[in-house]
Amino acid sequence: MPDPSLPAEPEYEGDYRPAPSANPLAHLDPVNVRVEPADLTYLVQLADALNTTLDLQTLLNRTSELVRAIINYRIFAIFLLNDRTHDLRMRFQIGHTQEVERMRFPLGKGVVGQVALTRQPMLLNDVSNSPVYIAANPEVRSELAVPLIAKNRLIGVMDLESEQAGYFRAEHLHLLTLTASRIAQAIENARLYARVSRQAQTLTVLNEIAMELTSILDLDPLLERVGQLLRRLIDYQMFTIMLLDPKGETLITRYAWRFGYSHAPLRRIPITSGLVGASVREWRVINVPDVRKDPRYLAMNPETRSEMIVPLFHKGRIIGVLDLEHTRTNFFNEEHERMLTTLAAQIAIAIENARLYQAVTRQERQLERDINMAREVQLRLLPESAPEHTHADMAVRFLPARSIGGDLYDFLEYGPNQTAIVVSGIMRSAAQQRLQPAAMLAMLNDALQERRLESQYVTMLYVLWNDENQTLQLANSGAVQPMFCRAGGSHPIRAEGFPLGMFPNVTYDEFSVATEPGDAFVFVSDGILDAENEHEEMYGEDRLSAMLCGERERTAGQIAEAILADVSRFQAGHDRFDDETIIVLKVR
Repeated sequence: MPDPSLPAEPEYEGDYRPAPSANPLAHLDPVNVRVEPADLTYLVQLADALNTTLDLQTLLNRTSELVRAIINYRIFAIFLLNDRTHDLRMRFQIGHTQEVERMRFPLGKGVVGQVALTRQPMLLNDVSNSPVYIAANPEVRSELAVPLIAKNRLIGVMDLESEQAGYFRAEHLHLLTLTASRIAQAIENARLYARVSRQAQTLTVLNEIAMELTSILDLDPLLERVGQLLRRLIDYQMFTIMLLDPKGETLITRYAWRFGYSHAPLRRIPITSGLVGASVREWRVINVPDVRKDPRYLAMNPETRSEMIVPLFHKGRIIGVLDLEHTRTNFFNEEHERMLTTLAAQIAIAIENARLYQAVTRQERQLERDINMAREVQLRLLPESAPEHTHADMAVRFLPARSIGGDLYDFLEYGPNQTAIVVSGIMRSAAQQRLQPAAMLAMLNDALQERRLESQYVTMLYVLWNDENQTLQLANSGAVQPMFCRAGGSHPIRAEGFPLGMFPNVTYDEFSVATEPGDAFVFVSDGILDAENEHEEMYGEDRLSAMLCGERERTAGQIAEAILADVSRFQAGHDRFDDETIIVLKVR
């Protein structure tokens, strides 16, 4: 049974108790500590136990428990040095009020500030006699503070206070000084681990943000999403995206977020004024700890105290800025700058991609309007109906694959009884010359040679119908060979020739066909023969000749409709990749 007269043994975390004993601390008076060599070994073992955790909060809590095992304090705090602002901030405390916890101590101010500045411990038996003491707690009478130094670098200060004068002794000071360096190193390891963990998490978030931003191509939703994603990295209170105008002289607000609500006030700020203008002019991040002290600041939001502006670079030029604001001074730090500088490049690319997408979309809409207008003009240029003759029934069907067709057709009057049939072109300008088919193609070939465009040529079938003697004369420059059906059998007309504009000084063969009543001729573009079904099979000449002969007894219009319907059935919804032109001539 333990002796009830002895002080209760404190509970320890982990397996680091001292050498077996009923209570190795029983001989230590909580005020008048007498340290033996075995106790020093024990304190070293306790300090070593601090290295078993890398969580800063757990480490600071464990430190307070270890110190309490030696000194029965009531008020305890660990201050850590902020390397950016060079002041001490309370990171862990027991017994302090919230007002004291929020206090900041610059180096040299107060007991903890003086200890940090001199790197020397301080023991005050009566704080009222010390000129450096700050009476944060009027009940405090004595104070003990030791610096926390790791590898010759100040980490912070450990501070103990008591309402009793003379409570702390030299032995207490000696014990804390003995373990302070180990505690400082453990804190530094925990902070380093926390920084590395935050960096890894930040890199993960940055990668997720970069991937998501590249998938948004509408500018306004993109800018709004940028603001939302940045809050995963920085807890800002005001945020603005400003983009430069085309002249690069004025920043224009495109998105703004303020205290939880998005709004977009139309603000235009010349690059010659304000902090945002300075960022553009100087091509760098502007981080202002207190805007009230910076004459460049334009008071847009009266609550703002700190502001950071990050320029957006794209291909060697600035396209805009990210502007973050907060109501606290010194809110934005170097880590924020590094994160946003890394992310700003991805944001700039995403913005330019969205702008390019918008420009392309506008151009496509304009192009679509132009194409529709051109299609209207083109369709008006095409003959509304085939010409009528005593001995010939003619019909035409035209189905463009795109908004503007390429395999066109035309009918040219050569007189009251003659008509030229043109497949793959409109020939109004050459109609007055009324040349024979071979001569017409040769003339057109020479004309294209004079205006030759590289890798450009024209295919054309030129047919002349004479209604007086019921004959066809034709010449071909690379177009689909015509065919006709007579007495149930189909016959191709093997007319061939180089496409127009391919070679100079070309002569073309001219064919003459004497027709008989009941003959059915068909002239088609390659979009008919090359039409494909889902199995990538082509319609071909065999199907065309079968349809022509199968429908030979019908009118020219019915034959053309039947062929076009059969081609559509063959395609079975498969996309057309070329224009489909059909002209049928039925001899009476």
